[in-house]
Amino acid sequence: MALTPRRPRIGLALGSGSARGWAHLGVLRALQEQGIVPDVVCGTSIGALVGAAYANGQLSQFSDWVLGLDRRKVFQFMDFQWGGGMLKGEKLVAFLRQHCQDREVGATLVPFAAVATDLHSGAEVWLRQGSVADAVRASIALPGLFSPVAREGRWLVDGGLVNPVPVSLARAMGADIVIAVDLNADILRRHLQPLQGPESVAPDSPLAAAAQGEGEPTAENAARWPWQSGWWGTDKAEAEPEPPSLLDVVMTSVNIMQMRITRSRLAGDPPELTIAPRLAHLGLLDFHRAQEALDAGYQATLQALPELAYYGWHGN
Repeated sequence: MALTPRRPRIGLALGSGSARGWAHLGVLRALQEQGIVPDVVCGTSIGALVGAAYANGQLSQFSDWVLGLDRRKVFQFMDFQWGGGMLKGEKLVAFLRQHCQDREVGATLVPFAAVATDLHSGAEVWLRQGSVADAVRASIALPGLFSPVAREGRWLVDGGLVNPVPVSLARAMGADIVIAVDLNADILRRHLQPLQGPESVAPDSPLAAAAQGEGEPTAENAARWPWQSGWWGTDKAEAEPEPPSLLDVVMTSVNIMQMRITRSRLAGDPPELTIAPRLAHLGLLDFHRAQEALDAGYQATLQALPELAYYGWHGN
């Protein structure tokens, strides 16, 4: 007996990335303009926050609030403490309950779920029931920044520790085609210096000739142009860099960890489409730069969507 063809279910997996997560708003705007309506949405960390607003049918109001954030408003959400994490997170949860309709996870307009991590076992936890606000709070509990969340006898922290881009969860929710949003794809650019090419070397120098295949650099030549090549070490007279702050160390470490885990998870379970906005210029705590992140997400989505033609989508 032949199977009856059906429309494939589209799942949206929104990744972690702290303030870079406002790019998800641009992704969702571009999808909406192109007539793509996800059947299920799931998210990790900031992806869970944006995904919850979408699933509740409140993306427009949420976007307006995000675009109105400045440094002062961001600071007002910071309820500092000494134990468990720098922030309690209670102000954020109170805001979500007050300004967003806090449905049960199973009662959202679009099926929704979030990812968290069991602090003691390291197990990946899929939050598919209970309060949406509580699920989001657990998913965004970045270690060192937000305190862990107690839930059903476990302490839960940020889902980005185990599944930064939850493709597997979208598939478990019934998605046939998964659109994944990876916010950490280009974060290394923030910490790397550009490679030097022939244009950065004096045209008449032996180093330029070597770059063009006309000779090889020697120690003598390199000593004459030490600033033009990393091959022979650095200038010892160069001042030592300032050591990073504790917060920089924690945030950069999280960056590296999530980037590596994302590469591994996506290689093992690749989505049908990956959207990777260029966000290296934004820090994890730049919540006040929402418009930049939104624009990056919007442009990256428009560039990536033609790849869906393989599955029968041809745009509006």
